Amino acid sequence: MRARGGLIVFLPFLAVLLRESPAHATDCAGVLSTCIDDDSLWPHAGPSEFVAIGGVETTAAHQLGFGLVTSYLSRPLVLHLPSPGNGSDQYIINDQVNGTFLWSYGVTSRLELDMALPLTLGQSGDGLAPLTGGFGLHDTAVRDFRFGFTFAIVPRFRSAGAHVAAVASQAPAHASDPPPAQDEGSFGLAARFEVVAPSGDRDQFAGERSGVFAPSLAADYRLGRLFAGAELGARIRPTTELLGAEVGTQIETALGIGIDILPKGLLSATIEGFALPVLVAQNQLALQNGALVNQPSGQSLVPSEWQLSARTAPLAQGQLAIQLSGGGGLDTSELTPRYRFTLSIRWTPVNPSPSAPSTSTDDSTRTPASEQAPPPEKPAALEGPPIPQNSQPGSLAPGVPPSEPAPPPPAPR
Repeated sequence: MRARGGLIVFLPFLAVLLRESPAHATDCAGVLSTCIDDDSLWPHAGPSEFVAIGGVETTAAHQLGFGLVTSYLSRPLVLHLPSPGNGSDQYIINDQVNGTFLWSYGVTSRLELDMALPLTLGQSGDGLAPLTGGFGLHDTAVRDFRFGFTFAIVPRFRSAGAHVAAVASQAPAHASDPPPAQDEGSFGLAARFEVVAPSGDRDQFAGERSGVFAPSLAADYRLGRLFAGAELGARIRPTTELLGAEVGTQIETALGIGIDILPKGLLSATIEGFALPVLVAQNQLALQNGALVNQPSGQSLVPSEWQLSARTAPLAQGQLAIQLSGGGGLDTSELTPRYRFTLSIRWTPVNPSPSAPSTSTDDSTRTPASEQAPPPEKPAALEGPPIPQNSQPGSLAPGVPPSEPAPPPPAPR
């Protein structure tokens, strides 16, 4: 029933894809379209150890997780305009602060429903006003809403070591107790499918011209204190042009490694990189006889970045995670920021390892008294004739010779 209720909650969001609001009637045709998303980082809901790489763990069954990921971007959208000489750069967006609110719901121990609502909390720049003579950028904007699901193909449960530590103060330690379970050689694989609803402000470079479909596969491997993650996917969308930059379907690639500096998730460090090559031939504007013409550039559009981060999960079971990261662009394409800083806070109950001891005191998880196994019966006493007592001193049983009697005490003199 709970799983069905979670699905019913998500069904109304499907209607967003079929909705075309008059407020979003921006013309997305032509060479000066603003119907693109300038932020290439789409954080995933649910548990995650990286910034851009989706996690392979899912939210615990019938539990709700939430989070907030904020990013500061420097010059996330820059266009190179043709002019006499070497041309000039137009900072369409100079500075930008985005925040993404995340929600996840565990339908089962392996299936999770996800939602993401990104917003632009502040930005500055000229927009296309110097080129079109129209209005510039707004201070804030609503970005495209995303929703979807995650399925753990090869689930990797949270290490039981954290749960053992959680109850260590309640149970005495013995030398014969087995050591806590570790994630030695632990591998996980998860499939993710997201849908982007065109609900953002298209005239603010915050919304797509139509729905976008984003399937992906995420993998995770842990060996002792070291762990690694990777993700491969796609963002399927129609092509939009902005002064020769053709933004269409992209391949999503990400790779990262990390190390646990302190045990039990208290502190870890990761470094990762992600790239989104566009599968559309690129053009460039050139001056010919005093007029601007579109010509094939022979180049590729590959927005790519790197991030170095520190993460802490201070609670025993790892529900709360705080991550701070910073990095920059790996190329100089139009959609690559000069640098980015990110702060994320997540609360996501996760599925514990099956070998982890349970600390729940909920009566619903206890076995009824009528179903409990009866205590083992004590073995009955051996039947047989009673053993007669030997009348002789020192005799223990029949057939056993009596012991020598003690000598009498010496007579007094």
